[in-house]
Amino acid sequence: MIRNYAELTRLEMEQVDKEKTIVMIPLGATEQHGDQAPLGTDMMIGAAMPRYIKEEMEKADPDFPMLVFPTLPVGLSVEHMDFCGSVTLKPDTYYKMLYEITESIASHGFRRFVFLICHGGNRPIVDALTRQLRHDLGILPFVLASGAFFHPEVQKTVSPGNTFDFHGGEMETSMVMAICPDSVKLDHSRAGYKTAYEGKKAVRFSGEHALNWMGRDFTTREGQPIGIGGDPSGASAEKGETILRVSARELIAPLLEIRDW
Repeated sequence: MIRNYAELTRLEMEQVDKEKTIVMIPLGATEQHGDQAPLGTDMMIGAAMPRYIKEEMEKADPDFPMLVFPTLPVGLSVEHMDFCGSVTLKPDTYYKMLYEITESIASHGFRRFVFLICHGGNRPIVDALTRQLRHDLGILPFVLASGAFFHPEVQKTVSPGNTFDFHGGEMETSMVMAICPDSVKLDHSRAGYKTAYEGKKAVRFSGEHALNWMGRDFTTREGQPIGIGGDPSGASAEKGETILRVSARELIAPLLEIRDW
């Protein structure tokens, strides 16, 4: 069954089947998500996703062997440090923290780990980390993305005319509205545009040819840095529930493969 790591006693932890059990570590962040969404958006999503995963996994394997580690609230958020409230670690600090958490858990016999990416900025370090962990410790550290943002059902939640939905946009705001509606101030919504990259054809803000983006690259139409992409004003809790549910459902197949690896 899926249980919370921190809620087990020492005796219960000793009795866990370490060979079969997966340890999931949700990786959040504390960073700006525009004027309308909370600084803890990624942390909230990271804390909520295991619950949705558990509900979806009940249909496939009610006895799925997984422990969910507490969501890590800070990650790599340097791109947002021009905006008040954002907190970041340095890449080497983040790498060492994740390495030592994993090393500690692995020392007790656990071999299967899932790093659940709930903030895209964490991914590059985690990709390098997991390869090193696999080499050094002989464990199986998998990396999964928490949001199925390109899934057709999820794309249908985006309002007509909102052709660029990115960080802090309609989808993420909707997810938080489904989790913690009082934390969203939708009446403060302002749209953000990829101003620094408009008109550029060869170099983008991510991908094969990129100048990796900073929050100030995204502005309002008046040129004020806002650090989000798209128009979040169409967000709703109903849309967020769909995104969270579909995203959890899309994680079931890889998790079952990890169980049987």
